[in-house]
Amino acid sequence: MAKGKMPGMGNMGNMMKQVQKMQKEMARLQEELEQKTVDISVGGGAVTVVATGKKELKEIKIKPEAVDPDDVEMLEDLILAAVNEALRKAEEMMTGEMAKITGGLGIPGF
Repeated sequence: MAKGKMPGMGNMGNMMKQVQKMQKEMARLQEELEQKTVDISVGGGAVTVVATGKKELKEIKIKPEAVDPDDVEMLEDLILAAVNEALRKAEEMMTGEMAKITGGLGIPGF
């Protein structure tokens, strides 16, 4: 064995560098996801929801004609549908972007 070298330590050093690089990429991606948005409309555009890639709602727009005091339940259903779809799309966007960084390493949640 070469003096001062332990078997496999070179590989460990390379792996640590790769992990550090991945951590930096993930931090950068999280910042980008705060800026990226998904825009979802339901009910023929009656309700529109905008969410970030971090699954935060940024905006909810409701067309005046969607507001019917005699049918509040329909408006509630439209809002729920739009919010759920926006959050689902935001999750898809985040998962897709994270997969680019992790390269399908099987890291839970990514």
